[in-house]
Amino acid sequence: MTLDQVPIGQEVKITSVGGEGELRCRLLDMGLIPKTLVRVQKVAPMGDPIELHLRGYELTLRKEDAAKIEVV
Repeated sequence: MTLDQVPIGQEVKITSVGGEGELRCRLLDMGLIPKTLVRVQKVAPMGDPIELHLRGYELTLRKEDAAKIEVV
């Protein structure tokens, strides 16, 4: 399953981060690294972006980018 498919309120663990080049580095720099617990807080009315809670802070991420993050 990917991060963009997780229902609101559910907590998941990141298993891998996809993407290439600068995008992958940016995701990793924001704390989206394997074995990190992430909870989906909110989803915008049109479904994009999504708000996540991880490592004690809130992060808003585009659905396109969230689709590159594998979770379990």
